[in-house]
Amino acid sequence: MTGAALLALISLATVGGAHALSKARWTWRSPRTGIALWQALGLGWGVSTIGALLGLALLPYQRGIVHGLPGLVADQAARLDTVHLTALLAAASLAAVLVAMLMWAVFRVVRARRRHRALLALVSRRDSAVPGTLVLDHPGAAAYCVPGVRSSKVVVSAGTLELLDADELAAVLAHERAHARERHDLVLLPFASLRQVFPQIGLVGRCLDAVELLIEMAADDRARRQRPARELATALLRFAAARPGPAPSGTLGVATADDIPVMARVNRLLEPVPARRGVRLAAALAVPVIALLPAVLYALPH
Repeated sequence: MTGAALLALISLATVGGAHALSKARWTWRSPRTGIALWQALGLGWGVSTIGALLGLALLPYQRGIVHGLPGLVADQAARLDTVHLTALLAAASLAAVLVAMLMWAVFRVVRARRRHRALLALVSRRDSAVPGTLVLDHPGAAAYCVPGVRSSKVVVSAGTLELLDADELAAVLAHERAHARERHDLVLLPFASLRQVFPQIGLVGRCLDAVELLIEMAADDRARRQRPARELATALLRFAAARPGPAPSGTLGVATADDIPVMARVNRLLEPVPARRGVRLAAALAVPVIALLPAVLYALPH
């Protein structure tokens, strides 16, 4: 039972880790490390929770998960009583729901982007002032990217062109291109699908909010490699003051009307504080351990 118990312990530990990480602020100093840690926690929770249920279900075979599954198939679960059969059904159900909701999230995003691209083809225009960018004739402030496998599109509104000066606009465009280049939309998908599976659990919503903020900070960091940080910080403040609406479904916007995350981003742009080397090293070491250890325990005899 050692393997199943360890997997259950890891499952609980990842939940506790997610709770702590959702309140952490050191990740703001190193957002890419924070994103990797979030991904490891999500993967570790799914694999360990399913593994703990499978380990409990396969206890009668006394061979662990990997070596116990052939025995389960061979005797058609004849050794399983009600408790172990329930655990097996729970593991299969959880795995099926997680995969199905992830695929559904991918389908919804792809469909939304396809529709939005078709709409952009009808209502957007090119502008020599912002080459390679689509312009919408709308007075409100808006700037976002529509990620894609073959090509991504960066979109700004006419209101944004009036709101920002040339330098601020260049910084915003660099931020959006960072989203497209680093495919931050793929980072968000598993967390968005997890919220669909557990919509009533507040921790899941906080996890998604934390990851969304970190990918914005990561895009900010990449943008300031090309433009001075003050340009992007000023642009974010102008956007926040203009109270922009949410970005269209399936897209990634530069800013929302939520003042707290915007000010957190502005403060770190204007007064950057590097993460402590020891913290970054510990997090970098934790990522592969959290992500891979549950899979290794699948082969451990229970």
